[in-house]
Amino acid sequence: MKTYTIKVAGYTRHLPIVKIRENLSIASFNLLGDVELVQATAKELLQQLPHLDVLITAEAKGIPLIYELSKMLKLPRYVVARKQVKSYMFKPIVHEVHSITTAESQILALDYEDAAFLNYKRVAIIDDVISSGSSLEALETLVNKAGGQIVAKACILVEGESVDRQDVIHLDELPLFTDEMVEKHPE
Repeated sequence: MKTYTIKVAGYTRHLPIVKIRENLSIASFNLLGDVELVQATAKELLQQLPHLDVLITAEAKGIPLIYELSKMLKLPRYVVARKQVKSYMFKPIVHEVHSITTAESQILALDYEDAAFLNYKRVAIIDDVISSGSSLEALETLVNKAGGQIVAKACILVEGESVDRQDVIHLDELPLFTDEMVEKHPE
């Protein structure tokens, strides 16, 4: 399997290049379980974040990052938008999303309690990778519906359409790969 090497926050990782659809592959970045990279990237992102009250991410790969950031900021709580409405959710706020890595549309949902917690708070939206920006936009919609004020949008890596975004704090960039690029890629 071909890989793409990144160096972020002082660490090197070799990401597998994975085909996600016809003539499009990504360098698959998986933060889950990578404790040292979570800690290092959280430390670097922390230096760039403005004053805030709460962090939010979409389930699931951003969770360790907002946990670590919350610890560093001494925040008592963070919010995770779920990928499905759970039976315990009371009056959930729901928004549809079309992610680059998911074949079908999905939803992001906030429980009433989480939405109420965001109300009147300064909120930073955090993710591991932002590509098309659709998950980010869904989170923005949820935060706005909940009455939160978005003060920052941040991630470890941007790719695709999001590389040129000026409104997203990020540490590095990832390329998208066509089949021809994968064939020529040396790793």
